[in-house]
Amino acid sequence: MFPLPKLWFAALVLALLAFAAAVSPAHAQDGAIPAEARFGDENISVELRADGLPTAGEEWLLALRFTPDPNSNEEWHGYWSNPGDAGQGMQLRLNLPDGWEMGEPLYPVPERFVQQLVDTELMNHIYKGAYTVLVPIRVSGAVDNTTREPITGFVEYLACTDKVCVPQDAVLRESQGGDFARWRAEIAPLLDAEASFAVEGTNLRLAIPLPAEVSLSDPHIFIENTQLVQYSVAQNFRRDGDMVSVEITLSDWVEEGQPADGVKGILSFGNGAGVRFEASEGQVALTGERIVTSSAPQTPPLWTLILGALVGGLILNIMPCVFPILSLKAISLARAGESEAKARSEGLAYTVGVVLACVGLGAVMLLLRAGGEQVGWAFQLQSPGVVIVLLVLASVITANFAGVFELPSISITRGGEPASAFATGLLAAFAATPCTGPFMAAALGAALLLPVPQALLLFAMLGLGLALPFLLIGFVPALRRMLPKPGAWMERFRRIMAIPMGLTALALIWLTARLGGQGFALFALVVVFGLIVALLVVGRLQRAGKMAWPAFGLIAAPFVIFGAFALPASFAAPVTNLTEESIHSPQAYSAQALAEARANGQPVFLWFTADWCVTCKVNESVAIEREATREAFEAAGVVTMVGDWTQRDEAITMFLSEQGAAGVPLYLWYESGAEAEQLPQVLTPDLLKERAERAR
Repeated sequence: MFPLPKLWFAALVLALLAFAAAVSPAHAQDGAIPAEARFGDENISVELRADGLPTAGEEWLLALRFTPDPNSNEEWHGYWSNPGDAGQGMQLRLNLPDGWEMGEPLYPVPERFVQQLVDTELMNHIYKGAYTVLVPIRVSGAVDNTTREPITGFVEYLACTDKVCVPQDAVLRESQGGDFARWRAEIAPLLDAEASFAVEGTNLRLAIPLPAEVSLSDPHIFIENTQLVQYSVAQNFRRDGDMVSVEITLSDWVEEGQPADGVKGILSFGNGAGVRFEASEGQVALTGERIVTSSAPQTPPLWTLILGALVGGLILNIMPCVFPILSLKAISLARAGESEAKARSEGLAYTVGVVLACVGLGAVMLLLRAGGEQVGWAFQLQSPGVVIVLLVLASVITANFAGVFELPSISITRGGEPASAFATGLLAAFAATPCTGPFMAAALGAALLLPVPQALLLFAMLGLGLALPFLLIGFVPALRRMLPKPGAWMERFRRIMAIPMGLTALALIWLTARLGGQGFALFALVVVFGLIVALLVVGRLQRAGKMAWPAFGLIAAPFVIFGAFALPASFAAPVTNLTEESIHSPQAYSAQALAEARANGQPVFLWFTADWCVTCKVNESVAIEREATREAFEAAGVVTMVGDWTQRDEAITMFLSEQGAAGVPLYLWYESGAEAEQLPQVLTPDLLKERAERAR
């Protein structure tokens, strides 16, 4: 016997059992049957029963009836054909007459048995209490049941409790009798319609046809293919009419191109019933209503998520990544004091713009995820094309603030006009997406799991929180009276605010180079230069009272056409290595690297960042990339690891979702043998240093 917590010893014993299984194949029907058992079956006894007598040309059923010792003080369990993270499936040999064939054993729906070890979680597929495995036999040739010898065989299996495991074996001899009607009913029936599977990044997706009237109280997929998926990771279920779709994390041991021969398994309904399925490769999309399972991350009550989204959006107004657009709001806020009607209309228009932008971005994100894409909040900034559009927009706004030209009717600096406020709201929400702040992270993480209407409600509340200060000033005269009176100072203030917008444009140029390479960024600068020249001409013509915008089209068109051809041709995503840029020399994130780092018994600090996340860069400058932090980490033996989300990375997106986060930054601290602790998303200078000193 061996205690399970001693995982290395357990692995050794199971490896020896697996070796024995390899030497004696599971379904051999010939070869010498041992005369006696080596270990016996005192903990879980087994009998070989027959369903009547065999008939030539027909299928005959045998049954292996496993019964735990009723007098034992321990609760023994057996295993399904795929035992899960530990254990061993049944190994069966039968002596059959020539020409007879043994089919695949048929199992009841297993149960999940989860055990938390020191630094990991194991899930096994087990049977508690008595259970029966049916073995179909294909009978060929003439059969004389009066002279036929009973079928004999040998079976090896494992009997376990939550503390110990012992090998069991038994010499089998056919006997008649048994409740075959009940045993057949306990076997998971095979679906008559074929399922589909697809491998999407690090996930296996399945689409299983199941009538809508079949209830799924707590579904779970038991995969028959060994070492294909991670058993203890939560499975993501959705249901759309007569189709059930599920997403399961692939095992770290899966090689490219697997599973080549299809996927088999059992869909458990959650009440002891289920169906077997066989899936071939095809298109699979996660659509329909999400099914909340017992192993899925549990979301907080909806009202707390709504409040979190509202407060999170409100806090975004002071987050570093939103600061550049505060200049836009400041000018509009000052002009809002001119009349109560204008202030209210502008406040409403700005709010509508922000909320529509947040809901629109959220809807696109949910649609992409339903279609198989692993994306998160601020996904659009992982697209070089979107960054180019933002670069052009920031450059145009900078020129407008600097007085180079005036926009007609919808100028984002024009006060008292709903169209202007609406445009400002759209831009404010779009520029705020690189950040996730306090309270907001949990709400957006939950939005990825909730039904679509509730998820969109959370995105709307996020937008309302972001727009709330402007909305309050529009409707509360006392707040408006606190603003400076409109006057000539506003023009000077507008020109000063061109500085942060210009810095935003410079930051976007740097991000363009990080996403598409230096040549890509150079050509983007050529396009921006052409547009600025065109705007300079527009400004001169406007001040002279002449028609200006046709000239803009004539000058800008060649540069735009040049960009349309040159930018795609010059795009070459550079290989960025944050592990070399950091003073900590961190490891690059991967699921396997994290598991290995946690297994060595040292504290682990894991952070996720992106070049377009201003909050991330501020945190790195203030708290992470400090000599004091590095020295404290070295003294405490902290293992550092970083995940770069600048460009789309499905493994990182999936991990963020598992942690309940929809975007970056995300900071995780692992004490030795403990689960992840999420640190605040705004780091103070000494937070990490003090955390390392406590760990030491």
